[in-house]
Amino acid sequence: MFTVGLTGGIGSGKSTVAECFAAHGVPVIDTDVVARELTAPGGAALAAIHAAFGETVMQADGTLDRAALRRRVFSDAAARHRLEAILHPRIRQIVAQTLATLTAPYALIVIPLLVETGGYRDVLSRVLVVDCPEDLQIARVMARSGLAQDEVEAILAVQAGRVERLAAADDVILNTASPAALRSQVATLHRRYLALSTAASS
Repeated sequence: MFTVGLTGGIGSGKSTVAECFAAHGVPVIDTDVVARELTAPGGAALAAIHAAFGETVMQADGTLDRAALRRRVFSDAAARHRLEAILHPRIRQIVAQTLATLTAPYALIVIPLLVETGGYRDVLSRVLVVDCPEDLQIARVMARSGLAQDEVEAILAVQAGRVERLAAADDVILNTASPAALRSQVATLHRRYLALSTAASS
């Protein structure tokens, strides 16, 4: 199946772009959503995370303390790799299972850490990067999450930089203007991907 991997730094607008593609009828698989389902009560990864990180990342009611886990993995690279080793294979399996059920011309897979992990390249036909200046990313994340600037900068520090991300891109959406401009860029790419997916399957 023809697949487009959508990535971009925090606050770049990945979710908004994914919604624009979904409005064209494109199936969207968001690996962040899959990860949340895996770590929700009863989720397939919750017991493994509890075993690996202990009570410090759990709430009293047995649910995951996401804020505590986030602080832990952002301050400790070994902890981050341990979490990734638990989550990534399970996410990958669900993505593959979902793709196998789809009949659309192409699918969009939202992979925030695509460039950082180097994963999924074997199943992606194209890489689409949502790009914007770093100061705009910081402002957007602070506005929506209530995080302080230094907290947002710490998140950015462990993500790939703009140059690295753009170097991995087949296509780029610049998300600095109006919602209408964003929708226009998506519509243009949607037509391109339909043509490419038709050519690939013929």
